Amino acid sequence: MKISFPRMGYSYIAFKWLVENIGHECIVPPEPSERTLDLGVRYSPEFACIPYKILTGTYLEVADMGAEVVLTSGGIGPCRAGYYWIMHQQMLDELGIDLKIIAFEPPLNNISDFWQKLKLVWKSGGLSYREFIRVMKVAWEKLKAIDDLEQLSFKVRPYEIHRGETSRTLWKGLDFLDEANSIPEIKEARSEGLKLLNSMPQDKTRDPLKVGIIGEIYVVLEPSANHYIQIMLGEAGVEVDRSMYLSGYCGRREMHRPNEEIFAMARPYLNEAPIGGHGTNSIGETVLYAKNGFDGVIQLAPFACIPEIVAKSIIPRVSREQDIPVLTFFIDEQTGKAGVQTRIEAFVDLLEKRRERKRKEQGRLRAC
Repeated sequence: MKISFPRMGYSYIAFKWLVENIGHECIVPPEPSERTLDLGVRYSPEFACIPYKILTGTYLEVADMGAEVVLTSGGIGPCRAGYYWIMHQQMLDELGIDLKIIAFEPPLNNISDFWQKLKLVWKSGGLSYREFIRVMKVAWEKLKAIDDLEQLSFKVRPYEIHRGETSRTLWKGLDFLDEANSIPEIKEARSEGLKLLNSMPQDKTRDPLKVGIIGEIYVVLEPSANHYIQIMLGEAGVEVDRSMYLSGYCGRREMHRPNEEIFAMARPYLNEAPIGGHGTNSIGETVLYAKNGFDGVIQLAPFACIPEIVAKSIIPRVSREQDIPVLTFFIDEQTGKAGVQTRIEAFVDLLEKRRERKRKEQGRLRAC
């Protein structure tokens, strides 16, 4: 089969390896572009959020590239994302496009459905169960290593001497991981990638601001959806800490706080009703960033995203009580890079002046 999948950050490197080593031909989705979004807007409901529209465009592009199957995720709870694959399949059928979407719902929601779909994918590739498990383990290690390199790049970028060198070095490390075909090779590639990033020329005399990134998973993880805001911040001299990575979302918890702690931080600001998506996480992570001494927080959300709209209505109280500035971007097809850049520059300027004022106040208190 010719299999594709939605593009979300650099995870396509691991998913490409997985599809190919299961025994299928991988149609790597192109990075979302202006054409992708144009297609998405044309064939999506007007009220749909930006992730839905980008996925619409992506599915149409990979169909043109010859894809026969798209593997994606479903979802449960108040967030509408769980219905997207059904709407996308209906759209493709109405357009007469022969592309089948296989959506994996959370396993605990329906383990039988999850297992049947999983078997359909790996058995059609001709693998034994034991070999399939081996391939899954290698792909998982590759996904974790990708996230490790990206996480370090956020810490290194504000110290870079030559603008853009962190991004170029990150790509070298990702190329190493792309070529790795076993767990020992992935560990070696990861180590080499981390070494390259750490050995970059850096100006350690700088005192970067620290900003946390929260929000809906797709616009947080896919750089093209948020206009490369994390790179933009790093090159403006800001150390970024992203609240989620795909390996963390899939069960790896050592990179950030466990959900139980995040939900505990959010509980004083929410009742027991779930608000869906990552809305609760946005509130809890804002509290945690404040408690860990961050200078500010940026919330990234698709326009019309109900969970993030609910979170946004609560965040001003969190910001006030936890004494941490929060800037929210609601992103849609009308959002332009220049507007994002202008707001980022103003926010960074505000944070720098605020930090300077607080340090002067602390100095006066110590002098007393």
